[in-house]
Amino acid sequence: MRLAMFEPFDYQFFVRGLIAATLVGGLCGMIGVYIVLKRMAYIGHGLSHAVLGGAVVSFVLSINFLVGATVWGFFCAQLITLTAKKRKIAADAAIGVITTASFALGIVIISRYKSFTRDFEAALFGNILGVSVGDLLAILVVTLATIAVLFVAYKYFLFATFDGEVAEFYGVPTGWIETLFSLVLAATIVVSMQVLGVLLIAGATVIPPVAARMLSDRFRTVLLVSTGLGAACGFVGIYVSYFIDVSSGASVVLVEAVVFALVMAYTNLRPRRVPNPLQNAHPASVGQPTPGETD
Repeated sequence: MRLAMFEPFDYQFFVRGLIAATLVGGLCGMIGVYIVLKRMAYIGHGLSHAVLGGAVVSFVLSINFLVGATVWGFFCAQLITLTAKKRKIAADAAIGVITTASFALGIVIISRYKSFTRDFEAALFGNILGVSVGDLLAILVVTLATIAVLFVAYKYFLFATFDGEVAEFYGVPTGWIETLFSLVLAATIVVSMQVLGVLLIAGATVIPPVAARMLSDRFRTVLLVSTGLGAACGFVGIYVSYFIDVSSGASVVLVEAVVFALVMAYTNLRPRRVPNPLQNAHPASVGQPTPGETD
């Protein structure tokens, strides 16, 4: 007799969901490092809501969901940047206006086109039952593309993340870097919708990087640990959701929250290191590394 713990692997839909959640968890953990270190957690939260509008519009116009929602998310990100820069409006205010308007547009269209209503809950909270082979391929392509972009432009992204003004002074094309990052972030959010849902994606892009940041001061280590934590939590979260019959997105984020609590407890209990004089001169926070930690 087979153990009950292996029962979920008998179902193809679950295996597809498990692979998707692992990839999405790692992808969100990876891109989330840049979001957290730039102190832009609100942009991930806002865009995840804004993308719903693009998803619904794509459905109504019979446009490919991945393309339509990604373009919509990218457009919203660029509009936020332009609004904040050109109109002297704070970035958080611009995000509040643009993303909530986009989310509201999605709700209005859903109200008018009842055929989309049955998929509304899945869009909000995630549903692994709907993960197809095509969805897996899309997630894999976006993951590989993100790794390639971050690897090729690693130094540019690193410099622009920690000090955009200095990076621009030294000739780093910060405008292009921000544009490329917006595109990657939009694509990440879109492919994560099926697994996590738009309301919970923000948690997956913030919790693993913050936990990793508490464990290390080195950027590369934080990047690797955050990616690993995200992937592991995605795997465990989906596995647990099968047995307790809850939303896949909620399960993943709750597992990440538990890991965060354990990491916080560990960092509070472990012996404190001897302070570095430079760290005393420039105190660090969860979102901002100290001098020398970008090595």
